[in-house]
Amino acid sequence: MATVTASAPRLTLPGPLKHRAAQKLLLLALAAAVLVPLAAVRWPSAAWPHTLTVDLAKPLSSASDWIINNRDSHPLFLYFFGYISNAVVLSVRAVYLALLAAGWAGVTAFGALVAWRAAGLRLALGTAAAFLACGVLGMWVPTMQTLALMVIAVLVSVGVGFLLGLGAGLSDRLDRALRPVLDTMQVLPAFAYLLPVVLVFGIGVPAAVLATVVYAAPPMARLTALGLRGADPEVLEAVDSLGATARQRLLTARIPLARKELLLGLNQTIMMALSMAVIASVIGAGGLGDRVYQALASVDVGAALAAGIPIVLLAVVLDRVTCAAGDGTAGGGTSRSRSMGWLYAAVGTVGVAVAARLLGRVDWPDAWTLNIAEPVNRAVDWMTAHLYTGVPVVGGTADWAGHFTIWVLDPLRSGLQWLPWWSVLLIVAALAWVIGTWRTALTAVLAMAAIGVLGVWEPSLDTLSQVLAAVAVTLVLGFATGIAAARSDRFERALRPVLDVFQTMPQFVYLIPVVALFGVGRAPAVAAAVVYALPAVVRITAQGLRQVDPAALESARSLGATGRQQLWQVQLPLARRSLLLALNQGVVLVLAVVIIGGLVGGGALGYNVAFGLAQGDLATGLVAGAAIVCLGLVLDRVTQPVERRATKGA
Repeated sequence: MATVTASAPRLTLPGPLKHRAAQKLLLLALAAAVLVPLAAVRWPSAAWPHTLTVDLAKPLSSASDWIINNRDSHPLFLYFFGYISNAVVLSVRAVYLALLAAGWAGVTAFGALVAWRAAGLRLALGTAAAFLACGVLGMWVPTMQTLALMVIAVLVSVGVGFLLGLGAGLSDRLDRALRPVLDTMQVLPAFAYLLPVVLVFGIGVPAAVLATVVYAAPPMARLTALGLRGADPEVLEAVDSLGATARQRLLTARIPLARKELLLGLNQTIMMALSMAVIASVIGAGGLGDRVYQALASVDVGAALAAGIPIVLLAVVLDRVTCAAGDGTAGGGTSRSRSMGWLYAAVGTVGVAVAARLLGRVDWPDAWTLNIAEPVNRAVDWMTAHLYTGVPVVGGTADWAGHFTIWVLDPLRSGLQWLPWWSVLLIVAALAWVIGTWRTALTAVLAMAAIGVLGVWEPSLDTLSQVLAAVAVTLVLGFATGIAAARSDRFERALRPVLDVFQTMPQFVYLIPVVALFGVGRAPAVAAAVVYALPAVVRITAQGLRQVDPAALESARSLGATGRQQLWQVQLPLARRSLLLALNQGVVLVLAVVIIGGLVGGGALGYNVAFGLAQGDLATGLVAGAAIVCLGLVLDRVTQPVERRATKGA
């Protein structure tokens, strides 16, 4: 007779706790219930405990003094860093002298002919007009200084990035080792790269070039590895079947198949190098960035605009030419015809340069220069008198900035600084763990705790308050505009060129119009951050909504769903990943400009870095720079969802 055994009753969780996120939050709450009372008893103050702070000012000052005192005598500087510095200076100077020797006519002809070979006649004419505009604005020599620095920085960045990408593309182990490093480097604000190189190389061109290289190399490395790993397996198999060696396989198959990714990496490297070369004016890069920096320091909007326009023109031209080269939109034909085309371009450039020298027209004529600084400053003065304040009904721009500061920024900063330090760590842990793994949560919490240990808890929360306010405004405007662009082809076509131009402009340039409109302070820094981050959020949002499965939309329409219902119940849920990516990119881009906003009254960490650079107080600057790195890691980890596998225990 068979016996029936009663099975043990299965433990079932309540409905809400069946969700993975709810289980994580429950575990975190249990841990907090144990740890928080202990922390509150041991450190009752809401501010970060002083006993948990490490004062790095003295050791950093000692290290800085040692480096300064031994820079001209220690073998490490004489025979290693000194050679690197001299090589950079000589290379930049050689390129700069070559550009001056070619004259304005030769450089303009060279740029136009390169654009013609890469993208056709229309862009060639636009390139020529851009270079001529630099001369008309009286910025020819600063433009050549910036170009000389960029040429060397881009060459080194491309070389270093290509070698790293080549190794990562061919080796799984190196790829795994490099990926988190490149991820971290690409989310750090540009300002964070300045102080370490200044500490070693001092203020000047070598520090500016090397900071630019470190900032611009990661995109080339990442895209090179992506291109090599994405090569068509069938083509590689066919090459192997012909008995090709590993070297032949690389040179004849993998690299040619990765051409589009390599040219995209070149495009991204050039754009990031231009952005950093402008910002590096703070550490002695010279050129256009220095003109903007000096003008902003004296709130001379006219002079800043005169230098900012050439920066924008250079950015647009470089972006269009490299993008066209990557797309292959011009310069087609056989290899022989392409070679002859480039030969004709070189001969034409030399001919124009020689003709200009024979005619005595090497330097840009002073009579052809247009001074826009004075009329622009008069316009700004008129705006100050008529639009800053007292405008009926709507108020003035200064009123808007003041209201935003009083009603949004001040309460947000006060609220964050009022929160107990342990509650901030808990919030960071919860956000990072809910959308990621315990590893990302641990990284975020340790990075946030490191900010307190460095002794810059309150300035960091001040910076965080500006970032949160800017991100909120960016997401509202960006999501609304992205939804409109996704639902209207006409609006998307009209918006595309505007987004293209805004996405090519270096970060520094965004400070000019906001200072003209709002003056200096935290609100202008937030406004510049919003304008800088908005194009990326709009573009990612529109792309995500347009890529929603048409079958899902058709099914919703067949059930009688209205356009509003389709958007809220179908498109937005299915585009969740793209919306989260837009959030992450918005946060990273906002942080980059909020930090630079320290130059125009943003205060907090950005001001500490600028103060350290300007006053030679590297201890203050380095501590603030390290805090910026930590804050960047925190914001990236709490807004970047981790791709989970189908296995449990994520």
